[in-house]
Amino acid sequence: METVTIEKVNFVKILNDVERLIQDVEVALSKEVNKRITDIETNKIQGKTEKELDEYLKKRGVKIA
Repeated sequence: METVTIEKVNFVKILNDVERLIQDVEVALSKEVNKRITDIETNKIQGKTEKELDEYLKKRGVKIA
């Protein structure tokens, strides 16, 4: 494996971009999580068993292991 040398100035720019992207992902996930919590609290989710809740999540694009 080769070693790559990055100047400190460039590394700081990359690090700042990565931090911004992580924050954007955090905000997006937070919004989705809050929607799901609202669905649960307002009984929009009728599932009572783990299987039914897994099916609910699968319909919304969440991969269940």
